[in-house]
Amino acid sequence: MNSVNTNGRKFFDIDDRLTELAEQTEREIKPAFERIEHNAFINQQKVLAAFINNGVGENCFTSSTGYGYGDAGRDKLERVFADAMDCEDALLRHNFMCGTHALTVALFGVLRPGDTMLCITGMPYDTIQSVIGISKSPASGSLKDFGIRFEKTDLLPDGSVDIESAMNSLRSDSSVRMVYIQRSRGYSLRPSLTVEQIDDICRAVRSVRPDVIIMVDNCYGEFVQLTEPCAHGADLIAGSLIKNPGGGIAPTGGYIAGRSDLVEICSYRLSTPGTGREVGCTLGHSREMYMGLFSAPHVVGEALKTAAFCAGLFSRLGYGVTPLPNENRADIIQSVMLRDSESLIAFCQGIQSGSPVDSMALPEPWDMPGYDSKIIMASGSFTLGSSIELSADAPLREPYAVWMQGGLNYAAGKTCILIAAQRMLDKGLLDALK
Repeated sequence: MNSVNTNGRKFFDIDDRLTELAEQTEREIKPAFERIEHNAFINQQKVLAAFINNGVGENCFTSSTGYGYGDAGRDKLERVFADAMDCEDALLRHNFMCGTHALTVALFGVLRPGDTMLCITGMPYDTIQSVIGISKSPASGSLKDFGIRFEKTDLLPDGSVDIESAMNSLRSDSSVRMVYIQRSRGYSLRPSLTVEQIDDICRAVRSVRPDVIIMVDNCYGEFVQLTEPCAHGADLIAGSLIKNPGGGIAPTGGYIAGRSDLVEICSYRLSTPGTGREVGCTLGHSREMYMGLFSAPHVVGEALKTAAFCAGLFSRLGYGVTPLPNENRADIIQSVMLRDSESLIAFCQGIQSGSPVDSMALPEPWDMPGYDSKIIMASGSFTLGSSIELSADAPLREPYAVWMQGGLNYAAGKTCILIAAQRMLDKGLLDALK
C-alpha cells in the first residue's frame, strides 16, 4: 500500500510496518468487501426505485415557512422514505433534534399511563434511560413521571435475546403495551441484532401477544442489510438522520416509520393533537434530506468497509474486536478492546487528528449529559456529532473498549484509522510493534 505517497510526497507519517499490515488486512477482508458492495448495490436500487416510483421532481425541493401547510415535497419525501424502509408510512422531519428525540416522540406517542414498556435487549443505552426515568440523574417529564412502567429481560451470556424469559414476562403481565428492541449494541459488547433475529423475536411475540406494539430502535442499522425491521414484523422503527439514512448530507433530523396508524399518533406528539403531520415547514432543508437519503446506501457501504478494515487491522495488532473482520454485520459500529485508558484516549485523539474538520482539536474525557461515566468522543465532522461521518467514542470504564462508526468514504476512513494506530505507536502503546 502506498496511499500516503504521491509522486514521492508523503502526506502522513505512517510507519512502514503499519502500511504492510494494512495491505495484509485488505487481502484478508476481501470477502467482507464483496458482500458489503453487493448489499449497497441492492439497497441503492431500492432507494432509486422509491424516488422514481414516487415521482420526485425539482418542485419537491421548494422551501416552506410558517405552518408548512401543503408542503408537497415534505409529504412526498416521507412516502419515499417509507418505501425505502419497508414501511407503510413515515414521519421524517428536521424538527427531530437527534435520534433520542425521535425515539422519545415515538414512546410518548403510543404509550399511555398504566402501560408497561418491556425492553427485551437488556438495559437500553444511557440517554434512553433518562427518557424512561431510570437513570441516576433526576428525570423531568420522563415516562415514569407519566405513570408508564419499565421492565426488561436480561440478555443471555452470549449476548443474544432470552426469548423464553421475554415470553414469560408477556404472559404474566397484561399491562405490557410495547416490546422494545434495541438493534445496536450501544455501549456494550453484545452482538447487534440482524433483521433475521428480529424476525424470530417478532414471531415469538405475536404467538403470545398479537396486540403488543413491537418497536425497534433502528439507529446505526439502516441500509446495512437488504431489508429493515418492519419487513420482519416490527410495528415501529425510529432513528437519526445524522446517522445512516442522512447519507452525511442531511444536517439534522430524524424519523419514525412503520404502521400508518401508529405513525399518525406519533405525529400528534411531535406537533399537536389534531394538526399532526399537516404542520411543519421545511425551511429549505428538503433538498439536503432528499440527497442524503439517495446517497445513504453507498455511504453506509463505505462506513461498513471502514469498520471491517479497522477490525482487521487491530485484530492483527493483537486487540479483541467485535464484530470480527469478515463477520456479517447488523450495524455500522465497530468495537475494539483497547485494554486501558491511555490506549483508548490515544486512539480517539488519533481519529480526531485524522479528521477533515477540527483536526487540531484534542479530545479529552468529560462529563457528557445523559451518561454516568466520563466520555471521550472524537468527531471531526462537517455536521456536528454526525455518526455516519467517521467518529469514535467511549466511556472511560472497563473494558476500555472504543466504539467507532461511520466513514463517508473508505479511502479517508482507512487513512484515519492508520493515523490513530500511528498515534498509539508513537506513545509506545502498540505492543505488537515494539
